[in-house]
Amino acid sequence: MTPRHPSLARAVPSLYSLALTALILGPLLGPGYLLLRDAVSTPRSYGTDSALGLTDAAARAVPQDWLIAVLSSVVDGGVVVKAILFAALWLAGWGAARMVAVLLPGVGLGPQLVASTVMLWNPYVAERLLQGHWSLFTGYAALPWVVCAAVAIRRGRPGAWWALALCLAAAGLTPTGAILAAAVALAVPACPGGHGSVVTRLLVTGALFLTASAPWLTATALSGGGGTSDPAGVAAFAARAEPGLGTIGSLAGLGGIWNSTAVPGSRTSLWALAGTILLLAVVACGLPALWRRRRHPAIAALAVLAGLAVLLPALGATGWGLAVGEWAVVQVPGAGLLRDSQKWVALAVPLYVLAAAAGARAVAARTTRPVASPVAVIAVVFVALPDLVWGVGGALTPVHYPPSWQKASDILSRATPSGDVAVLPAGMFRIFPYSGDVPVLDPAPRMLPVDVLQTGQLVVGEMSAVAGEGARASRVEQLLLSGASPRDLADEHVGWVLVERTTPGPLGDSQRTLDALEKTWGDDELVLYRVPGSSAAPAPVRWPAVAAHLLWVGLLIASIAGCGGTRLRREH
Repeated sequence: MTPRHPSLARAVPSLYSLALTALILGPLLGPGYLLLRDAVSTPRSYGTDSALGLTDAAARAVPQDWLIAVLSSVVDGGVVVKAILFAALWLAGWGAARMVAVLLPGVGLGPQLVASTVMLWNPYVAERLLQGHWSLFTGYAALPWVVCAAVAIRRGRPGAWWALALCLAAAGLTPTGAILAAAVALAVPACPGGHGSVVTRLLVTGALFLTASAPWLTATALSGGGGTSDPAGVAAFAARAEPGLGTIGSLAGLGGIWNSTAVPGSRTSLWALAGTILLLAVVACGLPALWRRRRHPAIAALAVLAGLAVLLPALGATGWGLAVGEWAVVQVPGAGLLRDSQKWVALAVPLYVLAAAAGARAVAARTTRPVASPVAVIAVVFVALPDLVWGVGGALTPVHYPPSWQKASDILSRATPSGDVAVLPAGMFRIFPYSGDVPVLDPAPRMLPVDVLQTGQLVVGEMSAVAGEGARASRVEQLLLSGASPRDLADEHVGWVLVERTTPGPLGDSQRTLDALEKTWGDDELVLYRVPGSSAAPAPVRWPAVAAHLLWVGLLIASIAGCGGTRLRREH
């Protein structure tokens, strides 16, 4: 199955991953914007204090929001988000093939394509896409490339540290992505042997991680957003058992996300059990081959990570595990970042990819038609999750915002700074006529050029609510619902109130407050009110956060240049 021309053989995994990514994201490639649960893309976003992570909310979207704000001043923000998501999935599949070529030399093209398929076509990818965690895939995509870079470092290859720096910087688009990549980047160099000392490798890797994570670490230190979290979130965001599977079975099958509505249709029936059996069978076929290579430091490290990535979230969903988690989010600052425990199962995927490739090679060695074996394995992976195709069954469909949003943004851009924006109805999520039946994160904070107050409160299920870190936003929300006076809002430095008219949600006695405000503009979608007598809140110290973001960008640019320079030296 390997083409005779070497350059073609190297290009096939890249082209195959490109085609597979297009098959997954197909509907999203048309005009419009990604607006699905936690995913919000807008034509333009702005470098507000919120984008820098300088509010009292946790810096979960740093430096993502700042980067989109910068890029969307030049290119449409919807295109930017789609491009990043598409590139991330493409590189994830291609990276899986490269990792197999590095760790299983001579394995051939067929097993590499199996690796790309398992990396992209699995429940983890489907469920995180449906949850709207598009930026998480930069960290996910970095995992196989981190393995390749770490192995190159152990072998003393020129430019290997630049490659690792690039992987960590790309993964650093979100805190979760940075931690995922760092876990692999530290695990592989930590194994004894190889070029250089273990201590040196770990120290340099740690320094690169801190540099790549500078934006969100700095924002957390400046804003206090890394404080304690609502312990109710531990149970609400714990891994969940899918039909026919216990929690550990769901996690072992790379599923089990906390949100039961953010899953493909096939994972809501007993096909979840059948699909998991098929996926694990593909993986199991290659485990004997990996066991024979267990002394390889990278394979050993990935095996340990895979075991922990499945077992720890499963234990975290037990009674005593939930108790430990609740204690941690109250007592340990920043521990709330870990509460969505299923997302860490991504660390098991590199081992699954290797095992699937090794299994495909083993099966091919026992048959008279070796070309057919990888094709059959790929078909099994597709059958295990049939509805990932074409935007997870059409769920990833772009939306089109009404012109009202642009009008409100233009008014706020021209207005004299007079405070932040509060929104009605209360709550973080919306169901607009143009966004479908699934609750979506309010686009106002990213759509408007002024900071929009966000409580961070999340409603899980029909009754359970998890409090957020936005204390000031919560106070303002209660003032509006109780019908407080404009003076009360002005004291909280609220300059504007935006009413989103086409979404359901709590309004309380807010009409009493709105009647006392100055109506600036309105139509059938939105109404914008000015709060008389308000002034802007004292500005936070921005320069350390800006400097941290520029440091991250500098690492990204320098590592790209370093990798490019290494390649040029090799060619000449």
